[in-house]
Amino acid sequence: MTWDLFALLYARVEADLGKALQRGHGLGLSEYRALRQLAGAPGGELRMQELAEAVGLNQSSVTRLIARLEEAGLTRRTLCSNDRRGVYSVITEAGRTRLAGATPAYEGCLTTALDRACTDPVLRPLAEAVRTAGTG
Repeated sequence: MTWDLFALLYARVEADLGKALQRGHGLGLSEYRALRQLAGAPGGELRMQELAEAVGLNQSSVTRLIARLEEAGLTRRTLCSNDRRGVYSVITEAGRTRLAGATPAYEGCLTTALDRACTDPVLRPLAEAVRTAGTG
């Protein structure tokens, strides 16, 4: 039962976040999360496999995701200087700018979605636990 409630809460929050990011900033939720991971990484770069693990995607999905971000000028790829087979994704200044613009919407939407969940007596304990653990 708890897992089902978690899945319900997660689905509702994810849907709200996805809509807010797409509508206001032209980003999908995975794109936002990829930019966030890259921005927080040393040098603003991660190996593609590291990025895939950080955002919870498989290798082919993260490759398509990065292709969309590159097309939009938000990231670029570089080769690893030590291992020419290694490919890094690097956030660009445009990517940092888009992330900075989208983050307040993401955080505000997350707060609103958890507030709404707290009004549901069934979801309240779980939503409060998520809040207590920290969000973001």
